[in-house]
Amino acid sequence: METDTLAMAQEIDFSLFALFARATLTVKIVMLMLLIMSFWSWAIIIQKHILFRKARGEASVFDRSFWSGEPLDELFEKIGPDPTGQSEKIFAAGMLEWRRSHKQDGGLIAGAQARIDRAMDVAINRESEALNRGLSFLATTGSTAPFIGLFGTVWGIKHSFEQIAISQNTNLAVVAPGIAEALLATGVGLIAAIPAVVFYNKLNSDSERIVGGYEGFADEFATILSRQLDA
Repeated sequence: METDTLAMAQEIDFSLFALFARATLTVKIVMLMLLIMSFWSWAIIIQKHILFRKARGEASVFDRSFWSGEPLDELFEKIGPDPTGQSEKIFAAGMLEWRRSHKQDGGLIAGAQARIDRAMDVAINRESEALNRGLSFLATTGSTAPFIGLFGTVWGIKHSFEQIAISQNTNLAVVAPGIAEALLATGVGLIAAIPAVVFYNKLNSDSERIVGGYEGFADEFATILSRQLDA
């Protein structure tokens, strides 16, 4: 009897594709959903890696230009009122408000410093939203994927026990395939969740550092303009 059971178990295909093919429709839907979440998470991770690298490079180039000693008006004319770089956009927002705050006779409209700070804060918030867009999906995937996979496992095990009750056979050849199919759902859930959690923490930290750099630049720029206002 044991020999027959072992022979039957050895004949069963336990490859990942075979386990997926034998799974119930509910478990298949769960695993497909998790695979889509994993694919989308990796797409966000790669896109954010490219975006953050570009943002750091652009900020480094702009910082060298800003602190090169070139007059701010000349730098602004070179960049233009509608730049493409993130740091340049913050600088342009401050310079535009600075120019708008001047009267025709050369005097300044009251409250210029507050308006300049507000204009740069709006630009920083806009760039921060662009940097963080999509990170919430990584957080959602990291927190929900294991439980979605667990649901698939519970459903698969329930189906396996139903099959055992119907066949009235508890041999390994009957029990093992259903349990293996059910556990595959949990494995797929962990495959989706672990990279999402790891990269969410890293990308969120990188985003905070980049935005912190923007805020530091805005403070330094506002200080320079404040000296000119006081003069």
